[in-house]
Amino acid sequence: MYIYPKKYDCIVIGGGHAGCEAALICARLNLDTLLITISVDTIGAMSCNPAIGGLAKGHLVKEVDIFGGEMARNIDETGLQFKILNKSKGPAVWSSRAQADMPAYRLRMKHLLEHQEHLDVKQANVDEIVVEDGRIKGVITHIGNEFLCDALIIASGTFLKGKIFIGLNEFHAGRAWEPPSDKLSESLAKAGLLIGRLKTGTTPRLDARTIDFDALEPQMGDEEPTPFSFKTENFNPPNYPCYLAYTNEKTHKVIHSNLDKSPLYSGMIHGIGTRYCPSIEDKVVKFPDRERHQIFLEPQDANSNEIYADGLNTSLDYEVQVAYLRTIRGLENVEIIRPGYAIEYDFVNPIQLKHTLETKKVKGLFLAGQINGTSGYEEAAAQGMVAGINAAMYLLEKPPFVLGRDEAYTGVMIDDLVTKGVKEPYRIFTSRAEYRLLLREDNTHLRLAKKSYKYGLLDKIHYEKIQEHTQKLNETINHLKKTYVMPTIEFNKKLESIKTKPIKAKTSISKLIARPEVDYKTLETIVSDLPQLDKTITQHVEIEVKYEGYINLQKQQIEKFKKMEGIIIPGDFNYNIVAGLSAEIKTRLKEVMPKTLGQAMRIPGMTPVAIQIISIFLHKKNVQSKPA
Repeated sequence: MYIYPKKYDCIVIGGGHAGCEAALICARLNLDTLLITISVDTIGAMSCNPAIGGLAKGHLVKEVDIFGGEMARNIDETGLQFKILNKSKGPAVWSSRAQADMPAYRLRMKHLLEHQEHLDVKQANVDEIVVEDGRIKGVITHIGNEFLCDALIIASGTFLKGKIFIGLNEFHAGRAWEPPSDKLSESLAKAGLLIGRLKTGTTPRLDARTIDFDALEPQMGDEEPTPFSFKTENFNPPNYPCYLAYTNEKTHKVIHSNLDKSPLYSGMIHGIGTRYCPSIEDKVVKFPDRERHQIFLEPQDANSNEIYADGLNTSLDYEVQVAYLRTIRGLENVEIIRPGYAIEYDFVNPIQLKHTLETKKVKGLFLAGQINGTSGYEEAAAQGMVAGINAAMYLLEKPPFVLGRDEAYTGVMIDDLVTKGVKEPYRIFTSRAEYRLLLREDNTHLRLAKKSYKYGLLDKIHYEKIQEHTQKLNETINHLKKTYVMPTIEFNKKLESIKTKPIKAKTSISKLIARPEVDYKTLETIVSDLPQLDKTITQHVEIEVKYEGYINLQKQQIEKFKKMEGIIIPGDFNYNIVAGLSAEIKTRLKEVMPKTLGQAMRIPGMTPVAIQIISIFLHKKNVQSKPA
């Protein structure tokens, strides 16, 4: 065996979205870092859909951005279309999404990693982790090379014993036509980690030359696009169209009549897939009353003819894929460039992780991305960011970096994973966040800048700019609350001219802005002395004023939440000595070993009575409440 002479502070396994963010964070915190990937050509590759962001996922991208990650800037530089989803609804559920130029996205990320100081990149397949006395020591590759390190981040995606299915055909691969990692999960199991099996899938890629786009509905991006990164300036991206198509009765008939050729329904696939992104087979079978299903035809890059058929995840036989596609209007003569497929892979149950994403079994071993049972680029990137920061904090012997449910969507996701575990691929949603009106996309950099700066992830110049923005926002809101208008005939006529009700008494400007039909820009036309604001601050002012009551209510809820999170449960707490707890509850508590009473409350199956029993026991034993 060849032992590589250079010892690294941290090694990252995997060059996907989690691995890229983890490696960059560690290197940018001046740690000697090594990224090992099966193929250096696919660093940063988008293996499924050609998009970044989406519902709640856009929040994660912006959180990665404020903490020094790269995904937001990468998509800002390489996006083909930008759009804010749910704009007709409240700001709590606004979510940014961008179509990506997939090769450009990959190549820019690869370039960044290869030119990052303190970061080496090597191509290899890791077979084994080296553990001594419960602590990570290094890795061994498939050709017998050993690389030493003090911290290890595994971001292996779908490569652990990956198996691909197309119809009744199956073959081992970590991604289409790429080799899997067959031995690493065995090494993790040997280290004491529980391994499970999950499944995901992707869609056929179509030849644009064989699509009748005139028969389809074009879907454009925003006319005034918004960047993902708070650092992006002079933003002027292209606006490539996507197209909307629909399945029909003929499509569904073809699928129904060929379910015997589906590995999903023939019993070949044993891994559990996500219910939030079902295959077209599942949609047709489980929703028989639906006459049609939406399909978004999306460009994969600016210089090729490949079109991604979003909404048609499938593992059906190649011949069947062609047959049902050609029943769809606009696709009557379509040709497939790459078929859709399902992939089954190993994952590690995330209840075996701390909130830092370090394993409880092995010190210095961190896991990020699909290995933790998640799906999606954005979920992976956010975990890579957290794992990278915490690997650095571990090595530098500094306090761990933990985001709470009240602080960030990343905190919601990680708490869900380590507290509840997963039985199917996990996907983030705005509905998972209890305090989503506070955890909006638009205020991400404002609410998280202080924490980012504290951990050395945000430079002083940008931190001070954000502080100035926050100060301007607060000053403007205070000014609007203290500035009044009188119910004169003249002013009420002005109010009627902007289609809002007249006032009957002295009224603050903030009360007028709080009206649903009134915005700041319109109010400027009838109130002469309003502060001149840029577009971003104007939006923040409107949201804070219009939703002030709801925001204050959520702040009160957070205070109650923090009280429960402040009741610490000792790490070595013995639940067997607590009288009154059922055997099932004790088993769940011992699996998760919650750090706080608040986390214990969120364990599936936990009852209010059990929480009360634990609380009384802790009180009797004089376990003091303190900040978690």
